[in-house]
Amino acid sequence: MSAIAHTTVQAPASSRAVSLSRAGKLFLAVFLIIVFEGSVRKWVSSASTLPLILLRDMLALMLVVYAWRHGHLRRHGKITAAMLAWTCVVVGWGLLQLVGGQSTPVVFVIGLRFWLLYMWFAVAAAAAMNEADYRAALKAAALVMLLLAPLAVLQHYSPPGARINTQIDGDEETVFVAVVGVVRTTGTFSFTSGYATYLTMVAPLVFGFLGARKRTKFQLLFTLALFAAFAAGALVSGSRTAAITSAGLLAAYLVGRLLFSKARNKVGAAAAVVVIGLLTALFAYVFRDAIGVTQTRFEQAAAAENFTERVLTVLFGEPWVLDLISWLGYGVGFGSNLATYVRTGSADVFALAEAEGGRILMEGGLLGFAYIGVKYLVLALGVTRSLKISIGTNSPYALLVWLTTALAVVSWPALGQLTANALLGLMLAYALLVFRYPRLEIFPPRASRL
Repeated sequence: MSAIAHTTVQAPASSRAVSLSRAGKLFLAVFLIIVFEGSVRKWVSSASTLPLILLRDMLALMLVVYAWRHGHLRRHGKITAAMLAWTCVVVGWGLLQLVGGQSTPVVFVIGLRFWLLYMWFAVAAAAAMNEADYRAALKAAALVMLLLAPLAVLQHYSPPGARINTQIDGDEETVFVAVVGVVRTTGTFSFTSGYATYLTMVAPLVFGFLGARKRTKFQLLFTLALFAAFAAGALVSGSRTAAITSAGLLAAYLVGRLLFSKARNKVGAAAAVVVIGLLTALFAYVFRDAIGVTQTRFEQAAAAENFTERVLTVLFGEPWVLDLISWLGYGVGFGSNLATYVRTGSADVFALAEAEGGRILMEGGLLGFAYIGVKYLVLALGVTRSLKISIGTNSPYALLVWLTTALAVVSWPALGQLTANALLGLMLAYALLVFRYPRLEIFPPRASRL
């Protein structure tokens, strides 16, 4: 990606798109609903949940249909063929579960939504979006981060009972706190993990802006403000996941910036690393009380659970899952919060398992093992190809996007939570777009700006 690599191959003006396509508009619409549906739900009307989810899913499906009808999916012929084969396998296995009495038609339809829809959305978006769409998608993620950070800071310094921290039909007792008197911030999301998940998704994009060639003072200030927003948002999140992933990805970016830069640019890269390190230290000092809260959260969690076991559970599932797996599975979609709500009228806990790996295995049985195998194969191929792109563009951006995607695919509760499922679709779309536009300029020259 030349915005990060500082090199670009400009296409002829006549061959470049000059405006957002329908695919780009649909992608942005889905993106914005994902980010802001929680704020409508918790501050305006809790009854808005179902209509917003249905609208979001309908727009995602519209993008898939658009890409298919206009032949865009042929750009990713091998991926499309693999997705078609996987879709047939999932549908066939789900029907077998219905025949075997392990599922119901409603759960089966919900399962197809969780197992397939946003994977197709990602493939369709990457195939149909043009350069202007991709640039707009990157800037949308950045602008939302600029919006969420002040909100998260305000939430952090407000008491749990403050209006900004409580849902319209809730009270102080239902607010999730990091420690007594300090909330775990949610931003515009209606639950804590949604905000932490968004921070993880946007991290490599923020670092992409940091490495991009800036042509004006405004672009430089915008990038610095974006990094400040990301740093502040992560520090006040109160989330262990956000703290670990943000720090880890920042360290990976700094190392990659030095490692992948050209020899003649090493001094400049080193200077940039020093500046970013100083900015990080400055924000750590400003929000030192928030760091203290997160540290306390780690200590409390360590007293209640083994950290290593917790990490292994997140990555591979609960140890007891293997004892409860059947070869046919409980039904694709059975462990999702939506299916739980449809069956019981409540979605306080996941029906099968908390960790993604355990839920996949228990829902799918033998299909679950195949799914995990396919995921790791795709991630291995993606990370390998992104490494080649990072070497070729002298930028860590592509590799960081795919490392984040690998983390998301393995650990996010995408088969359980509606928002995490959709955010994973966005993350996969960004990852596939890296392959299609490896040398895109985030801030292109004025004459070629899309």
